[in-house]
Amino acid sequence: MLQTVWVSSPGSWAFRESEHHHRGRERSWKCRFVRTIIQHPCRRHAPKRPWKARMLRKIQICLCFCFVSGILYEISLLSSCVFNYLPMSQHYLTPEQVLNLGKSIIFLETTERLEPPPLVSCSVESAARIYQDRAIILFMKGLTNETALDLNTSYAAFSLLSSMKNVFLFPLQMETVFQETPLLQWYNQVDPEQEKNWVHISSDASRLALIWKYGGIYMDTDVISIRPIPERSFLAAQKSRFSSNGIFGFPARHKFIWDCMEDFVLRYNGNIWGNQGPFLMTRMLKTLCNLTDFEGTEDHSCQNISFLNPQRFYPIPYPAWSRYYQVWDKSPSFNHSYALHLWNFMNHNRKAVVAGSNTLAEKLYKAYCPTTYEDLIQNAKKRDSTDSEDAV
Repeated sequence: MLQTVWVSSPGSWAFRESEHHHRGRERSWKCRFVRTIIQHPCRRHAPKRPWKARMLRKIQICLCFCFVSGILYEISLLSSCVFNYLPMSQHYLTPEQVLNLGKSIIFLETTERLEPPPLVSCSVESAARIYQDRAIILFMKGLTNETALDLNTSYAAFSLLSSMKNVFLFPLQMETVFQETPLLQWYNQVDPEQEKNWVHISSDASRLALIWKYGGIYMDTDVISIRPIPERSFLAAQKSRFSSNGIFGFPARHKFIWDCMEDFVLRYNGNIWGNQGPFLMTRMLKTLCNLTDFEGTEDHSCQNISFLNPQRFYPIPYPAWSRYYQVWDKSPSFNHSYALHLWNFMNHNRKAVVAGSNTLAEKLYKAYCPTTYEDLIQNAKKRDSTDSEDAV
């Protein structure tokens, strides 16, 4: 028979003799614990029981242990610290189960590609290392429930990312994501084939819906995390008086995000790049407060929303994006930054991290996504070996 026990302090586990037998000592911890669970007294000099009785008791103890372990596992699964202590069964958790843990870091891949390039892998890995107590989720449009079963064997980057205990790879099912939001009607009416910026527009919409429903932090897949973001409700200033939508964070069901989704639909124009992205965030923030220029490294605050200084994520502005792929005489410290946006849209994949190049980007890979960097080196060695064999 199982019973529920209310434990008010560690000392309450101790079972003491009555005052009449004051000389008696406390029972051993194991004896006290088993007695509490299965309600059997534990006498020090109890007569030896028959073999069947002893076996029955052992079975009871094993069953109780399994039961308690299961309860503790479920409690730990819902804990924000679960990733530090328990190996997650990643293949059997749904997106909702993981997102409902709260405080997730969300990445989106709205192209059909199934092999994340090194920069995407670095972004996810760096977040997994910096936020070890949070779920790091990469939603991929090209991923389906069928292809998800074959990830570890088919794609090297999937094997790399899925080996991290707090990283989860899920299919991006937009119609499901947009349920119960103003974006669903828009999504059912829009024709992706007629939208020249559909990859970006669908990403802009999906990040709003996911953060509104579940809360957490959204990051673009070209953002390298270098230290935890302390803010809970924030937008990232790309420059003075202008907000990015590449990094932002809010609690679930925040009114600002709901208003952004309504504005997304009301002022939708797919022909203007960024109209549903950074321009939307900026115009919505302007409805709440009077934006002013930043001075030094201070942050701004408006209506309990932090508007973070450009130094936090954009210490190298987009006109100078190529500096990430140059060799510096002295590498910057980025002491005022939480993460670094590498401007892959400006890059258009023209420049990449090359092992041994000593560029700033290579140093960032070494420091914040060493597993991705090691994989980069191994792939370079394989290519060199293949080229040598072809030359012979």
